[in-house]
Amino acid sequence: KKTHKRQLPYYCCALTLQPFEHPFCTKDGFVFDLTAILPYVKKNKSHPITGEKLSLKDLVKLTFYKNDDEEYHCPITRKIFNKSSYIVANGKTGNVYSYDAIKQLNIKKNDFRDLIDNTPFTKKDIITIQNPQNPSRQNIENFVHIVRAQK
Repeated sequence: KKTHKRQLPYYCCALTLQPFEHPFCTKDGFVFDLTAILPYVKKNKSHPITGEKLSLKDLVKLTFYKNDDEEYHCPITRKIFNKSSYIVANGKTGNVYSYDAIKQLNIKKNDFRDLIDNTPFTKKDIITIQNPQNPSRQNIENFVHIVRAQK
């Protein structure tokens, strides 16, 4: 029997699988709504996707920007995010950008200051939220909390 791989959209919480309202992410780029991840980590002290140890201080509060039509987009390029967008966050500030903006304005210029507030950061602080070249990372069937719930 063939199983259909369901991929979690970037704008959804990896725990509830619903659109987030208060997005936070882990250093490995999984996004959660604060109202879901807070009680989960307090109770389980682990990462709901990988099962690894996780503490609340490991979470990064994200700032997604919306255009006038309430669509998430890169605040620098103004490109609307979709399932083909390469989306990253600055782990120091939580600001969310297209990878193109970071690549052109930070990496290529070797100028690691946040594109909105100038906070210094390093290349290691760049967190990948969605990489269209690695879609399997977002396969819901691979999430530890989903696998455990099915047992």
